[in-house]
Formats: sequence, structure tokens, C-alpha cells
Amino acid sequence: MLILALSLIFVVVLVGPFANRKIEGNLEAFLFVMGILSATVSDAWTLGIVRQGLTAPIEITLAVLGAGAAFHYLRIFIDRGMRRLLITVPLPAVIFSGIVILGLLSSVISAIIAALLLVEFINVLRLHRRAESNLTIIACFAIGLGAALTPLGEPLSTITVSKLSGPPYHATFFYLMNLLGLYIFPAVVLLGVAGIFLVRRLPEDVEAPLFGEADEGGLGGVFMRAFKVYVFVMALIFLGAGFKPVIDIYLVNISSLVLFWANIVSAILDNATLAAAEIGPALSEAQIKSALLGLLISGGMLIPGNIPNIICAHALSIKSTEWARLGVPLGLVLMLFTMFLLIFRLV
Repeated sequence: MLILALSLIFVVVLVGPFANRKIEGNLEAFLFVMGILSATVSDAWTLGIVRQGLTAPIEITLAVLGAGAAFHYLRIFIDRGMRRLLITVPLPAVIFSGIVILGLLSSVISAIIAALLLVEFINVLRLHRRAESNLTIIACFAIGLGAALTPLGEPLSTITVSKLSGPPYHATFFYLMNLLGLYIFPAVVLLGVAGIFLVRRLPEDVEAPLFGEADEGGLGGVFMRAFKVYVFVMALIFLGAGFKPVIDIYLVNISSLVLFWANIVSAILDNATLAAAEIGPALSEAQIKSALLGLLISGGMLIPGNIPNIICAHALSIKSTEWARLGVPLGLVLMLFTMFLLIFRLV
């Protein structure tokens, strides 16, 4: 009955934002309710879970709030600098460089800061809505992948290195770069190339809404976005706690490639929670590699998949259906491409 109930919740979480516009417009509240429900069904409520749900989002929220306030006051200078750059550098080169640099830099400055820089980068490009949506999704894939290269990038990489720091792997700062670099570096570059073809200006005589021209609500909007991110992250923590029994039973004892595809659930579940449940010294290196790549790639497919998605979707008012329109097919292409690389290297 527990598995049946959690499966039903999973389907509702997956389908709800696409089937109902009210859910799509209030995604963080919807996920919060689903997180409460899943944790209740699994009897996962403990003082530790409640404390984690209340405190873990604080660091992310403060980063969003601080950087958002800073960018609010610095936007005029950033805007001028970007406009000067666009006069001398072709847009395709700017798009390619922006995606690749933010993707790789996220491993040092963190995925959160990279996502906030991406929002400002997009706001001054003055592209039409579809182009900006495409650029956001592609760049968030790159940031989510690149951030995993070092423990500084995101919670998933921090947790993984910590759990593998003992024997037999003795993971150090560059462990994940050595393990995943041959997959992540080419993927980030390919995403930069994809950005060139999927992000274009409209002809000058075509009217189109611009994200960059929208009034973001001043400092009030900055605080509101930070609050929504707080609720969103708390919801994912509760959702992950609720689904932990399923993860423990089904995901930790399967083969490498099955684990790779099973981790597509990272599209709606927190990948750090999944990594904490799955990754450990008892796994083979092939299992660790497959599990992490599955988590990282599928995390870009839908808005709840990782923190950069959440930050950018809120800041730029991107709906779930808009994200999935490109995020799902792009994620599946990356998953298939990576699967063939894994098969080639594992046989």
C-alpha cells in the first residue's frame, strides 16, 4: 500500500503542473502540499526532517536574496556593459560563451550564484520570450552538470565526496572531476553549440514580449522570489523524505545502466537527497558514475529538478509547460548520448 500511495503521489507531482494551470502558477505551494503528503504517508516525520526542512533552505534563500538585491542596484551598469559587448561581439558567440562559462564556472562559484548571474545575463540580452526560455533551459542544464565537478558546486557533489572520502575510493576535491569530467566537459560544450541554434533574435519588425523589459517588482519582487525559493526547497526536502523508502528498496541494488535510467526521477525529486540515499562506498565505480550522470542530466528536464531551474524559472516567470517543451526532449537526447558512452566504457 505504501508503494502504491507513493506511486500515485509521484504521478500527481509529475502530471499536475501540466494538467492544471492553477497548479502550474503555484508550483511551490503544490509541491509543498505533496511533500507534506508523501512524508505523512511514509511516516517520515522526525524532528530531524522538520529541522532540515526549516533550516536547509536558509543558505540558498539568503544567497538568492543577497545576490538579487545586489543585482537590483547594479543592473544599470550590467546592462550598459552587456550592450557594449553585443555591439562588438556577435550574438551566437555571446550565447555560446555565456552557456559554457557559466556551466564550468558553477563548479567554483556554486550553482546558485551561476543561476543568478544567468538571470542577469538573460535580462540584458533583450531576446524574445521563446529564445530566452530556450537559453535559460540550456544554460541550466550546463550549470547543473558543471556544478558537479567539485564539492563547491552543489549539495550533490558535496554529499558524494563526503560519502566516498573513506576506503576504497578516498575521494578528494578533484575526485568527481576525474570521474565525470570526460562526460561533463563535452556535454557543456555541446549545450553551448545547441544554444547557438536554439537562441536567435527575431527580425526587427516582429513584435515579441521581452523578459528583460518586464518590471520585476523592485526589491519587493526580490524578497518574494527568495521566499518562493525557500518554500520550493523545503518542499523538495519533504518530498525526498517521503520517497526514501522506495529509494532504499528499489534504487540502491540495481545494475549501473538501470540505475542510470531509474534516476530520471531526479526530474522532480531533489538530486542531493537521491545521491545521499544511493551513493556509498559499497557501490562500484561504474554504479557511482551511472547514478550521478543520471541524476545530473535528468535534473535539468523539469523545473523541480535542481536549484538553478527553480531560481531561473521564478525570476523569469517560466511555466512548467514551457520548461518541459525543451527540457524533456533535450534531457532525453543527453541521456541517450550518455548511455552509449557508458556502454562503450563499461563493456
